[in-house]
Amino acid sequence: MGPLNHLSHGIGIDLGTANTLIYLSDQGIVLREPSVVASDQTNNTLLAIGSEAEAMWRRNPSSIVVSRPLADGVIVGYDLARSMLKHFMQQAQKGQTLLYPRVIISSPVGSTSIEKRALSEVAAQAGAREVYLIDEPLAAALGADLPVEEPIGNMVVDIGGGTTEIAVVSYMGTVVAESVRIAGNTFDEIICRHVKKNHDLLIGEKTAETVKIRIGTVYPHPKHDEATLEISGLRMLSGLPGSVVLQGSEIREALAETIARIIAAILRVLEKIPPELAADLIDRGIVITGGGAMLQGLDALISYETGLVVHVAADPYSCVILGIGKVLENFKQLERVLQKRL
Repeated sequence: MGPLNHLSHGIGIDLGTANTLIYLSDQGIVLREPSVVASDQTNNTLLAIGSEAEAMWRRNPSSIVVSRPLADGVIVGYDLARSMLKHFMQQAQKGQTLLYPRVIISSPVGSTSIEKRALSEVAAQAGAREVYLIDEPLAAALGADLPVEEPIGNMVVDIGGGTTEIAVVSYMGTVVAESVRIAGNTFDEIICRHVKKNHDLLIGEKTAETVKIRIGTVYPHPKHDEATLEISGLRMLSGLPGSVVLQGSEIREALAETIARIIAAILRVLEKIPPELAADLIDRGIVITGGGAMLQGLDALISYETGLVVHVAADPYSCVILGIGKVLENFKQLERVLQKRL
């Protein structure tokens, strides 16, 4: 393959709080890894990145620190984020260095210019020559096959690991948007606290995530409310291993207050849209994307609170990266959705 072919190649990156996904031109999604880094504090070296690092989570000796370089969708550990992204980009390209790779990276709509600069600098230092940013909900709308290029209002609620992005997009742009720093990781933390407070049992985030996926529910329904799951952890009083059976209804009650904050943000966005777009939404409804879209009953709850039809995207986990991929493959037609950073 000659250098000219290399030049046309682009890389799409969904650098998420929980997971990083990478898309290569003409190849599709080539990488899906946890956004986790393990480093040895004694000699300041990186030990593992991605799923290998995640396997050490909460099982590591004190000299090894396992951390997430992103929180709430933005970079909090600059050097770690750069090392992680460089590693993932090399892994995605199977070790070969692409000449002048064009990189498109998603960013939360609530990001400040400083946070956006950090994102583009991390990509540049990881090997990008041209860096473009795309609003996360706009990428999610493209990935969910919504007609973003047309002057039609489309509403997307993208619930990731660190943020929930709510936007109305039309004619290749974001009309109204809001980003709330409540998402999948927040749900996990709430489940940990609930089990500790109500069952005197200490559980880790991974166990909480299993609870969320298996019996997490946010809307009353006999089948979901009565679902049960036995989990193990450490008893608070004795410090010995123990287990407890959880029920869907108690998880629904534990999550209610936090879910209400996401609903409030959705209603705020709906209040700000022009009347013409409101008419489109009555016809088209709302599309939910991201891992959080899989919470049982979330579509029913949003529909109940807004009076609009709610659809869960076909592949909610991949919508953002698929949207970025669509821009890479149709760069000339869709370039207008991007913000050039470098």
